[in-house]
This record gives sequence, C-alpha cells and structure tokens, in this order.
Amino acid sequence: MSALHASGFPEDEIRARARQGAARVFPPASAYGSELFGADGHGGDVPDRTDVLDRTRLVPPVFMPRRLEKLIELAREPLYRDVDTATDIGGFPAELPLYVSAFGSTQVASRDLGVAAARQAARLGIPIVVGENIGPVKGTGRLGEREGRTLLGRIAAYQNALEGAGGVAVQQSTEDADAEIWNLVYSDPSVQPLLDAGRLAFELKVGQGAKPGLGGMTVVDAADAERLEGQYAVEPVLGEGTSRVLRSGSPGTFTEEILAHQIRLMRNNFPRARIWVKLPPARDVGAAAATAWAAGADSVTVDGAEGGSGWAPLAFLDGVGLPLAECLRRVRPGPGECLLVSGRMWEGARAAKALAAGARAVGLGRAALLAVDEDPEAGLERLVAALALELRLIVSALGKYRPRDLDPDDLWHPDTAYPAPQPVPAAVRVP
Repeated sequence: MSALHASGFPEDEIRARARQGAARVFPPASAYGSELFGADGHGGDVPDRTDVLDRTRLVPPVFMPRRLEKLIELAREPLYRDVDTATDIGGFPAELPLYVSAFGSTQVASRDLGVAAARQAARLGIPIVVGENIGPVKGTGRLGEREGRTLLGRIAAYQNALEGAGGVAVQQSTEDADAEIWNLVYSDPSVQPLLDAGRLAFELKVGQGAKPGLGGMTVVDAADAERLEGQYAVEPVLGEGTSRVLRSGSPGTFTEEILAHQIRLMRNNFPRARIWVKLPPARDVGAAAATAWAAGADSVTVDGAEGGSGWAPLAFLDGVGLPLAECLRRVRPGPGECLLVSGRMWEGARAAKALAAGARAVGLGRAALLAVDEDPEAGLERLVAALALELRLIVSALGKYRPRDLDPDDLWHPDTAYPAPQPVPAAVRVP
C-alpha cells in the first residue's frame, strides 16, 4: 500500500482512474440494470459544493449551428469521437488542453514520481513544468550525472520519451536565479534538441496557489538544513523532538515595472525559449496577467487557491488567496493570449468549465502525483484517458468540436441573476 496521500482531494477516484482509465468515466457495468444513478452518485468523493467552479453547470443548447457545420463537413452525424482536442499551449503543440503543473523540490516529487510523471506526460504529448528549487536542492546534473532527481535528469526523462507534441517549461525562483539555473539549462548541450525544436520555455514564478505571497517551502533533515541555510531561510519550527526543519525560499519582489522588465530581459537573454509567467491567486491577478502579456509573455499561468502539491501553512490552505473561479472572472485574455490555470483539476467537467471561462489549458498537480504513485508506468496515462473521454463527451454535448470553442455561454451558476425568460415568438411556436 502506498504511503502517498492527499487529504481533501478525491484520492480514491484518482487512484481508481489510474488503475482503470477511461472505464472509470461510467458506473460499473455490473450495476447496469439494477441500480439508479444520478445527483451526487459519483461512487467516491463528492465535489466540494462550496467551490464556485464545482457548483457551476455546463449547459448545452438545443440549437447547434456548429454541429450542423460538422455534419456537413463529415457527411454524417458527428459524434464525440470527432472532437479535436489538439491545441497550442504557450507556444507548444499539445494533444490535449492539459499540462503537468510544477512539482518543484518537494520530497514527494523527488521520490522518482516527478520522473515518472515526466515520462508519461511526454508519451501523452502534453507539456510539463519542471518546478523551482530543484537545482539548488537536488543538484543540476551538470557534471554528467543525469540521475532523474536532478534538474537536468528530470528534463532528460521527459525529453527521452518525447515523440510528438509537448514541451518543457523550467520554472525559476529567486534562489534559482541566484544559481543561474536558466543560463545553465539554456547552454547545456543535452537540452539543445528541445531548443532546436522550439520546445523549451522558461517560467518566471511570481507566486503560487497554495501560499500566495510566500516562497517555496519544504521540510528537510538536519544535514540538508546545514547545507542549504546559506541559500534559504532554515528554521526549526516543526515542533520539539524532531530533527526536521522548515526550509523557506524568498517570494521575490514585484511591481508592474519590475515584472514587465523581467519579461523583456528574459526575451532578450533567451531568444530561443518561450516565456511563461506564473501568478498567484492575488486580488490584482487580472492586472498582473495583462502586464505580463503586454510585455511579451507567451503564456500566463494562474494557480487558484485550491492549487498546490507541496508544503504550505494550514492558514494559507484554509483562508488565503482567491478561488480559481474568481481568478477566471478577473483575468480576461485577449485574442491570441494564452491563459493556463490549475486548482483541483482531475476530471473533464471541471476542466471544461475552466476552458469555457477563458483558459487555454488546465494543469494537473496533485492528481498527476497520485496517478503515478498508483502506477509509475501508466497511471497518469490512464487518468488522462478518462479526462480526455469526459472532455470529448462534454464538448460534443455542447455542440462544439474543439475545446477552444467553449465560451461563457456554456456555463450557468445558481447564484447568477438571469433575466426572466422571454416569450417564444408566435412564428416559431410548435402547435
């Protein structure tokens, strides 16, 4: 039995999908004809009904002109299998509007789960973000040691399994910048094939969902604490009787001018790399996203307060940061601007709602880790197969055949005050 758990997350359902794949989208076949399903009959964890995105419903129309267009194109009635999920994510081609979120140097991801997720993401043709602080904490792998837990080792795990679509974004924190991580990656010969193919991005980390306003946090033992205390804040605040201590990174300091300057500097120093920016669920997240796009960012990632896979104070998990639904309301990407979001993503309905609200793609964080913990060889691939099937079913039901065609008209929320329905004109009434 695995020791990896994720409290407050639908772990049982994710593990079931990692084992069973797309079969888990439906109730057990053995129950057909003998059991009624409906309402909250999920057969596992029920979504959090206080979550605005979970309480929002997807609402198909009766009249579907795009279905008619597809019918004419195919010369037959279209099916959910005709939905084309391929898209562009931050300058990378992707088989699905999906990416694997940053794990960073957390102990969970360092137990080879980050490497397993990288390999499977590459086979799926979806991008992956290699998180912050891996180089300073786990080593860069620059001296010829391509062991998977190092920075270059994790990149190599993805690169070696990459055949078609996809790409790698390398995140950088303040401590990574001090260690010149981007310079190291950009100049390393092993990474040149990614650069040549246009499949490398650098992501500037401004903040994160689980602890907006704070830097990265992990728990380390006494030996590592002594080694890292010159680069990080290391404090014995985890209680008496333990030799483990808290390691905290700097959150960095940003103003509108600093953020815009950083992005322009990235474009100048790394012209062959895509430029991504990761934002926390902050109250001015809309202005920050607009600033990043105006300065030339290829993609902006926004973590909702529900997001996160690493260590964070309980007070932050319980009460700091905007929910993802509110972030989506405040961020308004313009034509051609790529918005990526994450926060409790694991199934197709929540992903479709985020896409309809303006996102280009959604990120799997805890769900990806749970899936590869369940099966390091194919757990993530099965989880994604289930999500992809749900997404095709939903997009087709909405009368559309590309996830990018989803829009706010496809959404309804019970707390929204809609105008009273208008009378049907006599000319279209059916006797």
